[in-house]
Amino acid sequence: MPEVILPGASGRIEGRYSPGKRPNAPIALILHPHPKAGGHMNNPVAVTLYQLFVKRGFATLRYNSRGVGKSQGEFDSGIGELADAATALDWLQANNPAATQTWVAGYQFGAYIGMQLLMRRPETDGFISVSPPSNMYDFSFLAPCPASGLFLHGTADSIVPPIEVERVVNKLRTQKGIVIDYELEEGASHFWQDHMPAVERRVGAYLDKRLEEKPA
Repeated sequence: MPEVILPGASGRIEGRYSPGKRPNAPIALILHPHPKAGGHMNNPVAVTLYQLFVKRGFATLRYNSRGVGKSQGEFDSGIGELADAATALDWLQANNPAATQTWVAGYQFGAYIGMQLLMRRPETDGFISVSPPSNMYDFSFLAPCPASGLFLHGTADSIVPPIEVERVVNKLRTQKGIVIDYELEEGASHFWQDHMPAVERRVGAYLDKRLEEKPA
């Protein structure tokens, strides 16, 4: 898991990268929670997502967005953070030009940025969105959503009530050509304390299902 430094619009971007197990390995980008709420690439949910992809042979990158850790710059209300995500995906693709699939996974604010990135990168094959803050940000940009994916949420999330996520899911499910999975973990909060095994189990099972349908 070597440290990597990427050149970003606001200076260096600090990341952790695990190369794929073969030259044409699929790639995955992991996005962390809100920087102003202490979010960083070593957040337990972000690390779990990272490890799930690494375990399945993906070339996987997680990174600190601007102003976090060793990454330069300042928080930019999502605009600069989206630019950082695009830079990170560019780097992943440049280092893995033969990648068979492209995935984006994010937690909380990272899920919001990840879904925006998805809209700009139609080559994306799948996404994972854990606890997307759909009551704090407008997700109406997902029209149409270019890829199938998984929304994972906790029933005890008091910061983003499940009904707010269900509205987004129900809207996306009216689209043809994609399949949206929505899973609720009983008793899990927004921060997934004591429920990390559920993240690993549910996301892992979803990835295995998708990779069985379309091997990477």
